[in-house]
Amino acid sequence: MADDPKNNEEISELGEFPLIKHLTGKIKLKNKSSKCGVGDDAAVLDYPQKQVIVTTDLLTEGIHFNLMYTPLKHLGYKAAVVNFSDIYAMNAQPKQIIIAIAVSNKFTTKMIDELYSGIYLACDNYRVDVVGGDTSSSLTGLTITITAIGEASPKEITYRHGAEENDLICVSGDLGGAYMGLQLLEREKSIFEKDTSIQPDLKGYKYILERQLKPEARSDIIQILKKNNINPTSMIDISDGLSSELFHICYESKVGCKIFSEKIPVNPETVRMANEFNIEPVVAALNGGEDYELLFTVPLKMFDNTAKYTEISIIGHITNSSEGKQLITGDGKSMELKSQGWDGLKQDL
Repeated sequence: MADDPKNNEEISELGEFPLIKHLTGKIKLKNKSSKCGVGDDAAVLDYPQKQVIVTTDLLTEGIHFNLMYTPLKHLGYKAAVVNFSDIYAMNAQPKQIIIAIAVSNKFTTKMIDELYSGIYLACDNYRVDVVGGDTSSSLTGLTITITAIGEASPKEITYRHGAEENDLICVSGDLGGAYMGLQLLEREKSIFEKDTSIQPDLKGYKYILERQLKPEARSDIIQILKKNNINPTSMIDISDGLSSELFHICYESKVGCKIFSEKIPVNPETVRMANEFNIEPVVAALNGGEDYELLFTVPLKMFDNTAKYTEISIIGHITNSSEGKQLITGDGKSMELKSQGWDGLKQDL
């Protein structure tokens, strides 16, 4: 697509239907369940003896992303991956997505190509098909909505409401990196806006920048659980912060929880950046969000099978609802856990 002579045209010059043809002309379906994709009035999917999982996510310029420091290819990749993460959080496999975008006239065909190249790269990496979508004009910038469709056998699907007393609380990967990556980008943007002769200083923070700009969904964790016959009793992905996601599980399961601050996994680069901002690293992990790791509970008897994997950290256990939601600090003090993660409808965050 990058060699297309039309790729510098404004969207208004190309027109909606030629744009759709331009963006979807090279799509090839990979999954047997994708019977009919782009090119008809609707997609046709076939899921014999499976249950269908559907999720959708909306990203709006100025609210969810800033194009001053977010490459369009990275944005497209992230827009797809965050939906895959929701499917994995149901212990299911993503198979198809439907893309809808609204764009203003400031975008050229080349820019939209960049966005879609990121989406298509994510789909290739996770073996997901693009089976439809829509385009529209916008007066306020760029909006992306992706609907993801997945499949799972009924016995494998994991909900938020299944956690039971004494279950182990587990998280994949490490937490807080995406939030600290965002703080770094916002700081450098602010400096650049005040003095454009000062170039952004991002050296030494590749990991947390990738966590913010190009996250990955934890398909590997789903495979580990399946390989070891570990059936989570509840699961959710960490998009709004560990504390908020724990509150969701506790509320839906009608239980309490106890987690230990020293058990919460935080990358050294995240710690270093947090220290620069005078932020407690564990606070970034609890409240930052956008890590897209998996938070799940497993029966106590699964401790040995779960603990042997370095990709998984056991950070606490489920308690009776009467005990509330507790964070145990390094010195053994108990604090009431607060849900202070991302809320897209609040003005002051």
